[in-house]
Amino acid sequence: MRWEITVTTHLFVTCRTGFHSAAEGSVCPTMGPFSRETWAQRLGTFRASPSAFMAGPEGEDLGRDLLSDLRSEKLSEPMKVALLALSLEYPAQLWPDAPAAEAAATSLLDTLVLLPPRPSALRRPLLLAATTALVAGGALSPASGASGRLLPLLLGLASGRDLGRSFGPASEQRPLQATAWECLRELESCRPGLLGGCLGLLRALLGREGPAQPLSLLLALALRNALVIQARAGAGLQGLLTAGDSSMEGGPWNWTLAEEGEVHLQPQAPSWPAAEEGECGLAALELSPEEARELRATVAQLLDSSYLLTPVAQAQLLWLLGWALRGLRGQPPVLFKPQLVRLLGTAQLTLLHAMLALKAAFGEALFTAQDEALLLRRLTLAAQHPALPLPIHLFYLHCLLNFPENWPLGPTDEEAAPLLLGSQLCRGLLPSLLNEPMALLARLHLLCLLCVEDEEKEEKGQDRSPRHYLEELLAGLRQRAALDDGPRALATLCFQASYLVAHCLAGQPVVLTPLTQGLAQLYRTRPALAPHFVDLLDQVGPELQEPLRVALRQEVVSRPGREEALRWHLQMLARVADGDAQSATLSFLRAAATHCTDWGLQQALLRVCRALLRAGVGGGLADLLQALARQLEDPDGQDHARLYYILLAHLAGPKLGVALGPSLAAPALASSLVAENQGFAAALMVQEAPAPVRLSVGPRRAEGPVPVLRLQVEVLEPVYSLELRFRVEGQVYAPLGAVHVPCLCPGRPTRPLLLPLQPRRPAPAKLTVRALYTTPSGLTCHTHLPPLLVTFADLFLPFPRPPEGAQLDFFEELWGSCLPKGTESRLWCPLGPGGLEALVSHHLESFVVVAEPPVSYLIAIRLPPDSRLLLRLEAAQADGVPVALRTDDWAVLPLAGDYLRGLSADG
Repeated sequence: MRWEITVTTHLFVTCRTGFHSAAEGSVCPTMGPFSRETWAQRLGTFRASPSAFMAGPEGEDLGRDLLSDLRSEKLSEPMKVALLALSLEYPAQLWPDAPAAEAAATSLLDTLVLLPPRPSALRRPLLLAATTALVAGGALSPASGASGRLLPLLLGLASGRDLGRSFGPASEQRPLQATAWECLRELESCRPGLLGGCLGLLRALLGREGPAQPLSLLLALALRNALVIQARAGAGLQGLLTAGDSSMEGGPWNWTLAEEGEVHLQPQAPSWPAAEEGECGLAALELSPEEARELRATVAQLLDSSYLLTPVAQAQLLWLLGWALRGLRGQPPVLFKPQLVRLLGTAQLTLLHAMLALKAAFGEALFTAQDEALLLRRLTLAAQHPALPLPIHLFYLHCLLNFPENWPLGPTDEEAAPLLLGSQLCRGLLPSLLNEPMALLARLHLLCLLCVEDEEKEEKGQDRSPRHYLEELLAGLRQRAALDDGPRALATLCFQASYLVAHCLAGQPVVLTPLTQGLAQLYRTRPALAPHFVDLLDQVGPELQEPLRVALRQEVVSRPGREEALRWHLQMLARVADGDAQSATLSFLRAAATHCTDWGLQQALLRVCRALLRAGVGGGLADLLQALARQLEDPDGQDHARLYYILLAHLAGPKLGVALGPSLAAPALASSLVAENQGFAAALMVQEAPAPVRLSVGPRRAEGPVPVLRLQVEVLEPVYSLELRFRVEGQVYAPLGAVHVPCLCPGRPTRPLLLPLQPRRPAPAKLTVRALYTTPSGLTCHTHLPPLLVTFADLFLPFPRPPEGAQLDFFEELWGSCLPKGTESRLWCPLGPGGLEALVSHHLESFVVVAEPPVSYLIAIRLPPDSRLLLRLEAAQADGVPVALRTDDWAVLPLAGDYLRGLSADG
């Protein structure tokens, strides 16, 4: 059923409380627009804290006010541009869901059409705002009316078609065209395949308009997406590069490719997916000879004029076209060859990066050995320039470390220096202690890759090989880190370099042995670096971890701990202690126990004992624990020593290791004391768990002083002491109380749960729900449930029933009390086969005051806290009934209109 609504003369056409235009039949009053000062204050408050503003009383109306005041003649164009800028920056906050985004885009397009033909600064922001609203709100779809209006409009502007005087003078057509191209590219990026049916038109536009940068990028993006989608579908291009666009001739928009391209495609990332995902997928694309020829012509057309674009746009264009041709059978990469002459000598980093990406994609099919040598030498020389800023220097080093060779030796995932990059060429890139830390680490990485060939060069009698240089550099870093008053950054850099060397040269003992010795000497000199050593041991592989752990343990136990270094020795020993060298370790601990006078040192000593327990150390440790239980002054330390002694005396090795482990992986083997303590702690903690509760809103009953939601609850497993907590988004309702249920079991019927509502104004709302409950095992858990929606009809309450015979006077008194404070509207309601009587009995029977079935009903609805809604349904005819609607609250009118339209749709 469709409702036709007419508004009385004391109502205006536009309204602040709804998105619907008068053409759509919205029922809402009009309020005056905000002033410039008021808007400036609101925008400032919103930008200071968007989330706090949207949660406040004005947050719900901000989007509607913005759309309404864009049509006000009292606001200046700069202020309207500021409002549109807000919608571009915060679309998700203003239009949080698809219906709101659809309504906002429709209103923005209506505002665009209503602009006068004179020059205006609003046309381009309105196009951008409508595009952003559809994309950010997820409303871009074939079912969207706003999408059906926006897409042909953008395509018409992009093609330079005359759209009438409403789109401004000729001086604005070129900026509008560029904006339309950008909007179309954004839409294609977010919905791949959307412009697949327009490839022929875009190609024709490129030939007519020349090398326009937005158009070139748009065509390249649409071509890339169409190739990927058609390859996954196992189809060819099907004449897309030569066909015209039906939407330009008034036909519907072609959504075929967009619906097939729902899978995620990397929008514009500067890299390619793996070969098995990219090449194999495009290899399935079957092109006819004519389609292959048209594809080559299109790519050549884009590349020939690419030099006129900005460097960033050129790099993006090369990536998109390279992605389109990579792995595509019958499409040789020779099309890119003319661009290499220009790119090999470029000074633009973006173009250099794009060229390296092409080399990684096509290899020797596009780059000869001479090209590779030239590119490698150019990168090496550029990285040695002394005046380079640090970021650019790091970029060149990164390119050298990840240089894509034509024929690399070894596995593809193994790091190695390029074959043509020798020590002589890289002599100026060797790291120095004078380099910035980041530059030093990058150069050190390159030096480590060169050390792989160190042994062969030593056999040839070369002096100062890369390995010798590496050892001298690491010795210098350790010397600086050993300074007692040195900056912490020097020590951090030393350990970062040590980790990098251990990672890159893990298979070369000739490098790791002096590294281990040097680190042990560094600890001997400065024990305060113990936290750095512990972190290094946790990160490196076993090639360095084991020898370094042994060396550090020997350094600790061979020297009696002094008071100032004892805490570092104990921290280190807790990490490196094991079953080896038990006597030396226990002797050190006995000597250290006499110096452990404060709580911190005692706890550090006990952590070492715990580590020895886990390592399986026996007899001597038991004597030490007994001595500590008598010797330590702190009661906590004494209790720990006694506990460790009891565990050692009563548990075998496997059980002891599990009892002292970080988790109870095998509870049956664990100590009963530890298991009980951990189980008790788990029982006291509230744990997050998947929701075993399903909550829904049941049938409503209009009775009582306040509206009450009847909640239906189902559980998937037994739940005890269930507490449901509700929170209303915004401030339209007073805080809601919790609902408690003692016990729920699956399959057992439950009574509806009653949730009283206390609206501060009659409006729908969304309730967020959090459940707190106890499981059969005794654990307390919490979970978040899907939100509940409170509709406008859920707030309906009947008036007290008047005395018999006074119903009509009661209704007339209510009817007259609504004006002049309130408002009135009239509607024509088409009826279904059941007629007016069926409609009223199904939806409004509880609120009927006077009934003369089947042609007349007088209905009174009370809306908390203190509003009323009155309906006169009189003189019903076969096809419909006129409805007079009156309320004392202007804000209720649009909600009532929406509710009646919903009844029409249901009917």
